[in-house]
Amino acid sequence: MPERLQHKTVSAAVADSLRRRILNGELRPGLQLRQDALAEEFGISRIPIREALLQLEAVNLVKIVPHRGAVVVSLSLAEVEDIFKLRAQLEPDLLVLSAPRLTAEDFQDLYALSKTYSDALKRGEVFRWGELNRRFHFDLLRHAGRPRSLDIVSRLLQDCDRPTCLQLSATGDVARAEQEHTLILRLCEAGRVDEAVEVLRAHIETVGVCLVAIYRDGLARS
Repeated sequence: MPERLQHKTVSAAVADSLRRRILNGELRPGLQLRQDALAEEFGISRIPIREALLQLEAVNLVKIVPHRGAVVVSLSLAEVEDIFKLRAQLEPDLLVLSAPRLTAEDFQDLYALSKTYSDALKRGEVFRWGELNRRFHFDLLRHAGRPRSLDIVSRLLQDCDRPTCLQLSATGDVARAEQEHTLILRLCEAGRVDEAVEVLRAHIETVGVCLVAIYRDGLARS
C-alpha cells in the first residue's frame, strides 16, 4: 500500500476511534489530546495522528490550540441555546419545501434510517446516536432546494452530535425520539406537511429545552 494511502486509512481509523470516545463521554470536553501519547497508544507515527485530529477539528469535536495542541471542544450554554433556536427556525421552513419532493424511494430510505437509529438507541450504541439523528434530519430536508440554508443546518446538526448523545443518555428518553421521527415521516408521507412541520418544530424545541436544563444543572454543580 502506498505510504500516503496507508496514512490516510490509518488516520481515518484513529479519527473514528477518538470520535466514538468523545461522543460516549470517555474523552471529556476540555481534555488535551497529546499527539505523542496518542501515537504511543495506537502504536503508530504522529503523522496519521495529526491527520486524525485535523479531521476531528473539521467536524468541531476538537480544536487545535496554539501551544496546547488538540483540545476536546466544549459547547457553552449560550451556544446550545443558539443552535436549537436556529434549528427550530430553519428546519420547519425547509421541511415545507422538501416534504412534497420526497419520493417513494426517499421514504423507504428514511424509514430504514429511522429503524437503524431505533436499533442503535435500544442497544445503547451511544457513539452512533448523534450521527444517525443528524443523517435523519438532513435527509428529510435535503430536497428543499435551498443550498445555503441546508449548509447552515448541516453544520448545526453536526454540532448537535454530542449534545444529542448527552440528552438521550441523561434522560433515557429514547422512545420519544424514535416515536417523533416516525410520526414526522408518516405525516409527510400522507401529505399532512403542516402537521409534520409542527411536530418537527416541537421535537427540536423539546430537545433544546431539555439540553439547556442539563447544561444549567451542570453549571450549578460546578
